[in-house]
Amino acid sequence: MRLGFLAKILPPAEGRFYDYFEEGAEVCLLSAYLFYQIVHSDPDQREQCLVHTGTYKRRASDAQENCLSLVNNSFITPIDREDIQLIASRLYQTTKVVLKACVNLRIYKIDAYNEIIKEQADLLSTSAEELRKLVSTLRDGAPVKEVARSSSRIKDIESTGDEILYAAMEELFSGKYDAVHVLKLRDIYKGIENALDICSAISDLIVNISLKHS
Repeated sequence: MRLGFLAKILPPAEGRFYDYFEEGAEVCLLSAYLFYQIVHSDPDQREQCLVHTGTYKRRASDAQENCLSLVNNSFITPIDREDIQLIASRLYQTTKVVLKACVNLRIYKIDAYNEIIKEQADLLSTSAEELRKLVSTLRDGAPVKEVARSSSRIKDIESTGDEILYAAMEELFSGKYDAVHVLKLRDIYKGIENALDICSAISDLIVNISLKHS
């Protein structure tokens, strides 16, 4: 009992929290790359790409669960417990949303990927790359200005994604498509935009953490 109590009050190796954050961000990036690969390749290569979805989802889930377990078993944490929980859960949520979009391309039998989906894939990959860099600043204790610049780039990407989505929706509901096709593409468009929104929310959170600890 006494040893267990001491284990709780002594600070754990901070690197473990950052390891889980960076693992979550890495899987986000891999999932974004997977979506990019699918929409920029021939449809007959899709099944080969989708083999990775199960592995990525397990890695994302493990990163979240291990991080939350470490929080629950730690009396002292390097940053606020609520912030740790939010980062871990939102990183997992981002991966989950992107992987769902990957699978839906198959379920909906979308064989021809239009320029809108390709543009979204480009933005998602760029956002995930920037997010991975931003998450790494938590370990390094980067200056607030550097963190804010990285966050600003993610928010600019998200704003561009909004503009693409608005134009896509206007074109989608123009009357040129049947109702089923509209529902399929709308779900894909919204899914990727949701992932961009979560990346932006994570960046805001990291900026706030940086300000609190500066």
